[in-house]
Amino acid sequence: MRLVIQRTSRAKVDVAERTVGSIGPGIMVLVGFGKEDTAELPVSKSWETIINKMIGLRIFEDTEGRMNHSLEDFGGDILLVSQFTLYASCRKGRRPSFTDAAAPELASSLFEKFTETVKSKAPGKVETGEFGSLMNIDFVNWGPVTIFLDSKDFT
Repeated sequence: MRLVIQRTSRAKVDVAERTVGSIGPGIMVLVGFGKEDTAELPVSKSWETIINKMIGLRIFEDTEGRMNHSLEDFGGDILLVSQFTLYASCRKGRRPSFTDAAAPELASSLFEKFTETVKSKAPGKVETGEFGSLMNIDFVNWGPVTIFLDSKDFT
């Protein structure tokens, strides 16, 4: 699993000109699953670790302007958007290969389970995009602050 976490002052995702998810200040997270990820329950230790890390990242400023507060401290929202292109390989040629990405059926199941787990731990509201749809994402990257997490780093 790969996550791109962006601190945001606001974010929304539209599908066919209708808003399917919208948040205020918090984080917008692009979520990708690889073919090595599994849908086994209970959720694996690396999943728990990466979700706790995502929510606990100290990327919100304190009164002195230092990034000392987590999403839990800040009380922000989360927008989750599935994005298989996080597994793009550009090693050969000019067209990205997505052979390392999870198959759509597996990725859909994983994204659903990931969302459920995040909702059970999140301090604020959790919204999502629409899996498998062409989405337009509008957000303000607050900072900018962008963090990349890979589950391979937590096994």
